Amino acid sequence: MFINKVIQALESNRVNYVVVGGYAVALHGAVRGTVDIDLAIALNMQSFENTEKAMINIGLQALLPVNAKDVFNFREEYIRNRNLIAWSFSNPDNPLEIVDILITEDASSIETVDKKAFGRVIRIASIPDLIRMKRESNRPQDIEDIKSLEQLK
Repeated sequence: MFINKVIQALESNRVNYVVVGGYAVALHGAVRGTVDIDLAIALNMQSFENTEKAMINIGLQALLPVNAKDVFNFREEYIRNRNLIAWSFSNPDNPLEIVDILITEDASSIETVDKKAFGRVIRIASIPDLIRMKRESNRPQDIEDIKSLEQLK
């Protein structure tokens, strides 16, 4: 399963990660379909470099022609001037294998919950932090996710 491959690669490369987005909503128990895996990582150069290495090791490529050093060094500029909130990777041989690394969130400041799923323990964002992130995003799907998450509290 793709999520297992992603988590194993991150853990093998010592990345401090948190699963956020649709997968986290579903792992909390809400009915939610999603394809991409949204992650937050620690906002430091080592984490960005290790994440890039992990994604490349499992056959994913960055969708933009930037590397870990660029994303880390120009993160604020990308967010402010280019409206870039995620550093995205995908598998050119399987377009359903997509990972989005949120560059607006620091995994170190997100409250987490460990959930057993897919034969492993997965670190996901807590319901309050997911609700906060989804309120900030405020897309139609995020509004629906908030309603589902609030029912789970």
